[in-house]
Amino acid sequence: MMFPERFAALPEYAFPRLRALLDVHPAGGDVLHMTIGEPRHPMPDFVGQVLADNLSDFAKYPDNNGLPDLLGAISDWLMRRFGVRVDPATEVMALNGTREGLMNACIALCPETKNGKQPVVLTPNPFYQVYAVAAVTVGAEPVFVPATRETGYLPDYASLPAEVLDRTAIAYICSPSNPQGAVATPDYLRDLVALAEKHDFQIFADECYSEIWRDAPPKGMLEIARDMGADPERVVIFHSLSKRSNLPGLRSGFVAGGAKSLERIRKLRAYSGAPLSNPVQLVSARVWADEDHVIASRALYREKFDMADRIFADIPRISSPQAGFFMWMPVEDGEAAALKLWTETGVRVLPGAYLSRDINGENPGKTYIRVALVAPKEETQRGLETIRDCLYG
Repeated sequence: MMFPERFAALPEYAFPRLRALLDVHPAGGDVLHMTIGEPRHPMPDFVGQVLADNLSDFAKYPDNNGLPDLLGAISDWLMRRFGVRVDPATEVMALNGTREGLMNACIALCPETKNGKQPVVLTPNPFYQVYAVAAVTVGAEPVFVPATRETGYLPDYASLPAEVLDRTAIAYICSPSNPQGAVATPDYLRDLVALAEKHDFQIFADECYSEIWRDAPPKGMLEIARDMGADPERVVIFHSLSKRSNLPGLRSGFVAGGAKSLERIRKLRAYSGAPLSNPVQLVSARVWADEDHVIASRALYREKFDMADRIFADIPRISSPQAGFFMWMPVEDGEAAALKLWTETGVRVLPGAYLSRDINGENPGKTYIRVALVAPKEETQRGLETIRDCLYG
């Protein structure tokens, strides 16, 4: 059988690589998982009751684009959180997890050519792996732009040659960033919108970590673009209940943007998508309408950020993130550090290279590990102290 060669060039996904690396028994003690960003704070206490009250709706085909209750709750939340008014009927669509949206929006919106040439999709490096797979799926050239300490852990897209920018169809941006927890400033976002306007590309803003912040709520890309009077189709944003509301298993998020972009994304969903069941949509509507559980969860993360700063106070090159819930910790070699931690202590972390791509022999994640602060505080403390003693003692 013939298979597309473009997929053969993709590296194996991060977590199968991790399982192969750590396919040895640890020395002993309790296993402590700090690899996956699976929040373990309490989910809203009303979720079960709302689901139970609407069990009969499992007997119905789900609304493909989102029930009016859900789309209305999302548009209300966008107004409260970012001061952005969107039309729930034409500018929002419910997602079966934002990974679906980040992939399918690229399929729906990336042109076959840009200025007569192969289109480019820009992605930070390190990056959430679906960005690159989406680019390869549509036959675009993925261009990986370093997001390092020197660039504030955000990609400097403006530094790219004009020839690349003129072929660019889509630029992915993640703020707060995964894995580094960097927050794009309003000036950074404005400059990116201006660059997109100049070279006529769309910005896909992955904002799934926007509600986990330390000092101030991050600005949103749609908020910035509309304040600037940019083309309404210039920005497409993605949000999720996984991180905000500790509901990764609900697989519920949304995409919002210009009406023409959403029309194309909805058309693709009609043919090939997997909409949320109606009971899940009704639960989601209630969750987007409630902010108390988000405030409580954010306070727990803030306690863990402060705890991390105390634990690593004597190691200046390590600090907790501005936002999100990952620590991006410098080491000599990420794979060697992850293997040492696992075999000697039973703590599992993710090598940074598994989230990055080698470009010209350089991998910006090679000398880092990613550590998730999602467990309860006592467990997180034990894990961070173990990492400190094992790798930095």
